Amino acid sequence: MHSRGETEGEWRHTVGMTRNWTPLAFVYLGLSVAGLIGTWTYNILSISQARDYLGDWTGSGPSVSSLTVDLLVTAVAGSILIVVEARRLGMKRAWLYVVLAVVLAFAFSFPLFLAMRERRLEAKRMLPGPPEEQLSKP
Repeated sequence: MHSRGETEGEWRHTVGMTRNWTPLAFVYLGLSVAGLIGTWTYNILSISQARDYLGDWTGSGPSVSSLTVDLLVTAVAGSILIVVEARRLGMKRAWLYVVLAVVLAFAFSFPLFLAMRERRLEAKRMLPGPPEEQLSKP
């Protein structure tokens, strides 16, 4: 028996369900829920109005709003990832990728960040010593 009168199996299940949930994981989870609700609100509106979903992308209508919410939530989650991952890997000027997303395009800045991240990871792989010591914690 564990605290609160739980059996071994119940205790392991409870610990397994709550383990490894960081504040950042909850932020990403919240963005996931916002993305689902935001996009499907407009998708359902589009379906209920019998709209041409793909045709509306070039005009206007609920599908454009759904796509906008989809891309906006993705850009917010990606921007958070950029800042957190750059800090973890010791990359400087991560804020610049977020600014580039606003000024130019997220479709440009996020793949650029991923390319620079890969370069950083490869450089760290080339360092002698255990890999765990080469990366800092966020």
